[in-house]
Amino acid sequence: MNPDVRADDVRGVREEYVIRSVRAEEWPAVKELALAALSDPVAHLAFLDTYEVAVGRPDGFWRERAAGAAEGVRERQQVVAEGPGGRWVGCVVVLVEEAGAVGALGAVSHVRQGHLVGVYVRPEVRGSGLTERLFGYALRWAREDAGVERVRLFVHERNERAQGFYRKFGFVPTGESVPVPGDAAARELEFVYAGS
Repeated sequence: MNPDVRADDVRGVREEYVIRSVRAEEWPAVKELALAALSDPVAHLAFLDTYEVAVGRPDGFWRERAAGAAEGVRERQQVVAEGPGGRWVGCVVVLVEEAGAVGALGAVSHVRQGHLVGVYVRPEVRGSGLTERLFGYALRWAREDAGVERVRLFVHERNERAQGFYRKFGFVPTGESVPVPGDAAARELEFVYAGS
């Protein structure tokens, strides 16, 4: 995959977006975008966190979160789409899971793999191709910079919009699932990237 990291056509209006890794000092923007994501109507299906909990976290939490996923960090990377004027309109985080280690949702990783989490794109740019470019950048970072063998993600069984995008992009369900933390009756379905 060779993602285009500049220029987008959003609803017929040509605007430039830069797709890049966050920098540690950008923690206020990391916080703002996370709170916007947690305010989304489907946040309860897409995220394990809640707005009510996140908004009460101290600035130190957000500083650590940004620094721990900033450019140059090898264990995780937060990728953002930055619009004109510097406004962030989307993000995805890549967690690197080592072979033999317990992964983000409790299962042991059999290979060194990337795990995509924290996917969010603001409503006004959905359907514009920006999410594909975020994913393209994240996959390239995971494979080329982090050297993973496999890239996966989990999606709530009732989050059909997200499942549709993931399938279209080249992710396929593995048949594996885990209970949703805090809701044992619901499942998170594992998808793995099968594209080239």
